[in-house]
Amino acid sequence: MKQPTKGYEKARLMRRWADKKGGYAATPDGFDRSTAFTLASLIDDWFRRLAERAYSPRTVEARRWALRTFLQWAEERDLRRPDQITKPILESYQRWLFQYRKADGTPLGVTTQRGRLGAIQNFFTWLCRENTLTANPAADLDLPRKPAKSLPRSLTQEEVHAVLNLPNVTDPLGIRDRAILELFYSTGIRRSEIVRVDLSDLDTGRGLLIVRKGKGNKDRVVPVGARAIYWLGIYMEKTRPMLQTAQSGQALFLSGYGERLTSGFVGNWVRRTIAAADIGRNGSCHLFRHSCATHMLENGADIRFIQQMLGHARLDTTQIYTDVSIVQLREVHARTHPHARMP
Repeated sequence: MKQPTKGYEKARLMRRWADKKGGYAATPDGFDRSTAFTLASLIDDWFRRLAERAYSPRTVEARRWALRTFLQWAEERDLRRPDQITKPILESYQRWLFQYRKADGTPLGVTTQRGRLGAIQNFFTWLCRENTLTANPAADLDLPRKPAKSLPRSLTQEEVHAVLNLPNVTDPLGIRDRAILELFYSTGIRRSEIVRVDLSDLDTGRGLLIVRKGKGNKDRVVPVGARAIYWLGIYMEKTRPMLQTAQSGQALFLSGYGERLTSGFVGNWVRRTIAAADIGRNGSCHLFRHSCATHMLENGADIRFIQQMLGHARLDTTQIYTDVSIVQLREVHARTHPHARMP
């Protein structure tokens, strides 16, 4: 291998700088917790209860983010106790969500609005169950209608290869990046799942990967193709030892600081990589998930095997890929339709 180029060298210098600089203390959120019965205090209690009931950390974090927005909106209007919240107030908050515009001027998506309102409904339902409230002001909220389910986008095989070939594999971080992309396409796992992979989860000899705590907090085993195994082997042999630090633990994929990668970093990096490939497509990690499922289906894979591989709890979630894969339908049309061929 050639000498490490600027990608790894830059990461190594940044790691030295971070070690010298040290960290920062967490910033308090500033919400009113003056008594045990303020909204902020009760929301803290609810999150502790969700953790005790073994809700996944991702679910708790999503609801925490949704209720943080509501808390900020409520305290700006001096609404600090749950008994001050009425249905008209929640409807006013719902209209605020609808009218809200992000920094780029775009509105919140319908799914985001439903998620934030749904977290409020769940919280007030819990307050009633705990007898903190006698009536649920969120019980009859009329949520925005669910958007029609759109067909997932996928890349062609040529476009996949263009993205996979983009990392500079003469650089240690380029080898890592190629291994990540290959594993995405080979297995169709989610970005939240790929960052949790430990060394012990990968069996290169049998070509298997244990996916821990997927959606619904469930584990599953998926096959890994020979090409992904090849690049993972190079990464584990040559790159990971260069990145490893005392903080690395058993994480398979490491940052330039030697720490486990985060899903946010991976998502942003894959998005930039797809844009840099100049294939005329936008997207991130889920593009590889959709492409994996679509290409397997087009090559004859049974839909139930794809369901198991993607970790879908219900078959109708996977069934949408049959609408994407047009290959078999086109073949049947050419063989059976009277006007499919020119005379």
